[in-house]
Amino acid sequence: MKKQRKYFLILVFLLLVFTCRSQFNPNTICRVENGKIYFKIDLKWSNDQKKELARLFDLDSVVLAAVFAGKTEIVVKDANWEIVKLNDHVVELSKVIQAMPVRPPAANDVFMVDDRWLKAAGEAERESMEYGVNRFTRVSVFQYREGVARFFLPGHKEAKHVFLSGSFNSWSTSRTPMQACDSGWVVTLKLRPGKYSYKYILDGRWMQDPFNKLKEKDTYNGYNSVLYCYNHIFRLRGYTTAHQVIVTGSFNNWNEKELKMLPIKGSWLISLYLREGTQAYKFIVDKVWITDPENKLRRPDGAGNFNSVIGIGDSIMFRLKEFPDAKNVILTGNFNTWNTGELFMEKIAGGWQLYYVLGPGNYEYKFIVDGKWMIDPANPNTTGSGEMQNSFIALKSNYIFKLDQYLTAKTVTVAGIFNGWNPDNFTMVKKDGKWTFPIYLKPGKYTYKFIVDGKWIRDPGNDLWENNEYGTGNSVLWIEP
Repeated sequence: MKKQRKYFLILVFLLLVFTCRSQFNPNTICRVENGKIYFKIDLKWSNDQKKELARLFDLDSVVLAAVFAGKTEIVVKDANWEIVKLNDHVVELSKVIQAMPVRPPAANDVFMVDDRWLKAAGEAERESMEYGVNRFTRVSVFQYREGVARFFLPGHKEAKHVFLSGSFNSWSTSRTPMQACDSGWVVTLKLRPGKYSYKYILDGRWMQDPFNKLKEKDTYNGYNSVLYCYNHIFRLRGYTTAHQVIVTGSFNNWNEKELKMLPIKGSWLISLYLREGTQAYKFIVDKVWITDPENKLRRPDGAGNFNSVIGIGDSIMFRLKEFPDAKNVILTGNFNTWNTGELFMEKIAGGWQLYYVLGPGNYEYKFIVDGKWMIDPANPNTTGSGEMQNSFIALKSNYIFKLDQYLTAKTVTVAGIFNGWNPDNFTMVKKDGKWTFPIYLKPGKYTYKFIVDGKWIRDPGNDLWENNEYGTGNSVLWIEP
């Protein structure tokens, strides 16, 4: 009887141990929310479980000691930890996420990544380059037409599973499986024109595209393959006896050697990606520069010659009212590197106008009326001050900074990572009981503040913020893809 009782007690003990350990689930312990990281900790956990907690999440032993000692807050390595009691034996440990010193990743490191960041980073990469040309060693491994991309990985018939992972699918390891075919693996997906980085995953093993010469460093001491989905073809008909034809333009800083065109059926051709906007270009035929004979749109280059011009995207109209006696009115801005001899405006009834193609973005500009520089009197949004003041326009604006307080202030500006934290650059406009400033921002995370008559403040209408080196905090803005 005693022996049976002994076995029964041992069984109960094992069940208790198993039950206790089963409650230690790393997937439910940690979460990231609103710019903070949270840990849900059971004060009844054993010493082994405490050690496992510290190992899994790299938690400081001093922080854990404070938790189990019943403290409500602790500061370690300039990080402010808050400890809130949820019930009799469960507490929540939290702190604001801050940028930390970077060290080389270890093999067993656990990385927690906000999916919004992955999507934003991918979309920002897509339109990050002014232009791009692919360098595949085999034409068949990548094809792009009418918004559909086809990836083909020859060989590797022994693989059981092959996945395509890249900036286009937030680097998912399972979202884009490839299908086996008689000569390799293939997959098609819809992509917008632009730049993308990617890798293949063969039975869990990551590899670059062996048929792609374009690559760039990843964050793990390796490389990603890089490709471009094209949206434009340069074509020069004739010149069949020429030895070499090159296209060059504002998009590649007028490089005279880079973009060599191919002779195909009586024409010279090259396909490439061009970011939305206006681009000036020329052909170089056996070292002789010529404009595009099939493109009637030409503009002065400011040096007595002309360039052919193309526009990809939507056009907007710049208009300056009045000045009927002016001889010349010129538009200039950061979109044409402030060229003062290119964009001559057309005289119309009641003023001057010019249509110009620009991609989404933030632009500064001025008018030059018979040699006199002036901002746009019809546009209240400006940057800078004094002689450095320019008119400002956000094309396809996707966010408006708003402040419905401090209406008696003389000047309110917005500064952040998007303008180098310049306190004098983006001046907000007071209208309809609030201060506003429209802006275009690429997808991603941005920190910012308002400056009200010289005083820096966080955005009172935005509850999302993070700490800074001054202990005053910055407002945080996420622009979704």
